[in-house]
Amino acid sequence: MKSRALSLLLLSSAALGSPVASQGDRKYAILDNDWGPVSFLPFLVTAKSDIDILGLISDTGNTWQHQCALHALANLEVANLSCIPVYPGATWPLINTPHRFQAWEAIHGNLPFQGAFALENETAEANGNDPSSGDPNRVVRGAFVEGFPNTTVNDSTTSANFLVEMVRKYPHRVSIYSAGALTNIALAVRSDPSFASLAKELVIMGGYVDVNRLQVTGDYEQANINSDINLMIDPEAAKIALNADFPEIIIAGNVANQVQSTQEYLDEVYEVQNPLTELFHDHYGTRFPFWDETAAALMVNKSLAVNITTAYIDIDISYGSPNYGNIHLYQEALAPKGLRTVTFVNEIDGEELKRMMKEAMQDPPTCH
Repeated sequence: MKSRALSLLLLSSAALGSPVASQGDRKYAILDNDWGPVSFLPFLVTAKSDIDILGLISDTGNTWQHQCALHALANLEVANLSCIPVYPGATWPLINTPHRFQAWEAIHGNLPFQGAFALENETAEANGNDPSSGDPNRVVRGAFVEGFPNTTVNDSTTSANFLVEMVRKYPHRVSIYSAGALTNIALAVRSDPSFASLAKELVIMGGYVDVNRLQVTGDYEQANINSDINLMIDPEAAKIALNADFPEIIIAGNVANQVQSTQEYLDEVYEVQNPLTELFHDHYGTRFPFWDETAAALMVNKSLAVNITTAYIDIDISYGSPNYGNIHLYQEALAPKGLRTVTFVNEIDGEELKRMMKEAMQDPPTCH
């Protein structure tokens, strides 16, 4: 255990060849995500910085958390970063279920992408899609284009307990990154009233604002990238987490759609060939923007944001609302009582984001 802990402490700074910071100066992060087949960039960009990664957490979002945890392990193996532990998160949202979600859709209309709550589709799974609905613990091996993992999760504690333990161990120095459902964060908030205030910050990917028109004036894919599945999987958890007393909350919502993956960029990254750049080049694709990567890069480098808004925030948790699971921003004079402010990022330096990702893949950090 001692060598494993030491490797985690030395991961970022030693990998970059920089001197190891004193214990009081060190910065840490825990990355919570619905990890997928090519999802190494958030932890790679973080490990390339001066932030030490304490662990990854899986959540139910794009698929069930069990499958996500296996993707996290597999991605770490590709990156030679298996010194970073993976903790399985909560399988179920606080209230939501596939049946409840599909009943909401029957009234308010279908989302273009339903994540883990989509109807179970055995044909799609046979073709390599991650599982949805049905048994949340089943595994679809065909979805692991990155290779099936040989390592296992750390189930010595729950993800919520891990979050609480780490902020108590390193008060005001742990950034909490969430790019999937906020279930694990909400459970930590509810289990320890000091958790949020002891963290350094909460950085999330999700929280689109005023995108309804974009959902209807573009094509199906335009509607897809402007639907807020990360919050809609567990709206109640999102409300708890985004109104907790974190010293700062940074939201990469609309801005996460700013930088689109292109074939030109995939080819540029693959000019240096290694397992990471090969997986990225062959399987990331050009359908989607760099969602999770944008939030991780903002956590690492705040100057990446070139335009921000400070606003009060709330989440619609009315099941009878067509905006169930979506956020609403307020100015101070109009905000309901009891809400808090967040930093809503409107624009980033897209070229710097691509540079950070490219460098992290072409010259990746290693465990020591």
